[in-house]
Amino acid sequence: MTLKQLVREDLKNRIFHWPDIQEFREEEATKHIFYETPNTVGAVWCMRPGQTLPLHSHEKADDIWIVIEGTADFYPECGEMVQIKAGDVVVARAGEKHGMTNNSDKDFVMLGIAGPTPIGFIPH
Repeated sequence: MTLKQLVREDLKNRIFHWPDIQEFREEEATKHIFYETPNTVGAVWCMRPGQTLPLHSHEKADDIWIVIEGTADFYPECGEMVQIKAGDVVVARAGEKHGMTNNSDKDFVMLGIAGPTPIGFIPH
């Protein structure tokens, strides 16, 4: 393999095009992990109307969401709701609750970056 081929191969693990890694399922919200290191994990979340990412937290990991497409009801705490939309960046620090439901009539897509890994999952 040439150096040029090695560089191109390395970039496949460093540059991602989110439309190519998104995946929708009719049964439930879909989390597609597109990279993971000892420090962070990246995922694209795809939600059809009515689908939910349950309220949860991570004991030691921050979770950053970048909304790419659509709107959703974000739950920053039990019994609280704020609408998020394309262009929003949502930060949940370690221990902070977060979850959402796509209550719109359109698809919802967001990128999530969390770390340090493993991030764990504490349901609420």
